[in-house]
Amino acid sequence: MAIRLYVGTYTTTLPHVQGKAEGIYLYEMNPASGQLTPRATTPGVVNPSYLALDPRGRYLFAVNEVSEIDGQPGGAVSAFAIDPASGELTFLNRQSTRGTAPCYLCVDQTGQTVLVSNYGSGSLAAFRVGSDGRLSSASDFIQHSAAEYNPKPPPGPHSHSVNIDHANRFALLAELGLDAILVYRLDPSQGKLTANDPPAAPLKRGAGPRHLDLTPDDRFAYVINEQNSTLTAFAYDGARGVLQEIQTVPTLPANFTARNTTADIHVHPSGRFVYGSNRGHNSIVIFAIDPATGRLELVGHESTQGRTPRNFAIDPSGTFLYAANQDTHTVVTFRIDQATGRLAPTGQVTEVPSPACLKFVVV
Repeated sequence: MAIRLYVGTYTTTLPHVQGKAEGIYLYEMNPASGQLTPRATTPGVVNPSYLALDPRGRYLFAVNEVSEIDGQPGGAVSAFAIDPASGELTFLNRQSTRGTAPCYLCVDQTGQTVLVSNYGSGSLAAFRVGSDGRLSSASDFIQHSAAEYNPKPPPGPHSHSVNIDHANRFALLAELGLDAILVYRLDPSQGKLTANDPPAAPLKRGAGPRHLDLTPDDRFAYVINEQNSTLTAFAYDGARGVLQEIQTVPTLPANFTARNTTADIHVHPSGRFVYGSNRGHNSIVIFAIDPATGRLELVGHESTQGRTPRNFAIDPSGTFLYAANQDTHTVVTFRIDQATGRLAPTGQVTEVPSPACLKFVVV
């Protein structure tokens, strides 16, 4: 058994980052120590800032977070075949996402459909995956607008993360600009999306929902809010695709007053803890989850030992957490206390230029 880690990065300068990477990086993880060993680099992939893996580990998909590509306006999504022996990537094809600055993507549980959210233009696109891993042109496309839900002043919609529940029924989209989680019924065989009834769960105005994660049993969903540095807990009805807010808690210590925006969120594989990243405070916030109610209790904060932890990941066994510090070009390894959820630095710091996304696969 091998545990591989793919790292998506920024390769160009954008308003929020000075990208210094070459493309997608591949590491192998030691399951005992957590150490990362470099294995390969896939160069020439422009701003692969978010990655997603086929559930069988055959293909990798990456957004190209740009506003223009191949001489055409809008961003793109790229498909790669994974070499089973080495984990190295072979480019397959690229498709327009029909919107600007795509920032997040996911693959449904059957591997038939890829969903991509366009942050810049506030839209969601679906793509069918061929038998050879190549992506079709968009099989569905939804343009969001401030007028349709929870209107607010410009800049209007900014679609961020999109996640599919474990039952493969619904796609949950964090619409940062509209302060809502939009819910769509998913038909993975056709690559089609239909607005749910109700179509959304609202959040506080100005919250800016960014990333979302579900507990392994789909009973609860947790959303990290970028603009007001909070985390919202929802009860999730997986049969109807309905979210009901339980609680909203701050991600920062009470005495921290400097600028901060949140970024990523992950539920521990045990379902007992949830973690979120703070950019500014430069920390991981840790909460314990009440298994009966889904409510959160603060455990503490752990410095990521770098600047701008845009993304982090928990290894498949739940033993280690890896924090990607975008602006100090490091991935820092922490051991997770299985009883308390607390993080302890292992002393391992891996240099990775402009890391933006970490994705594990076990082979």
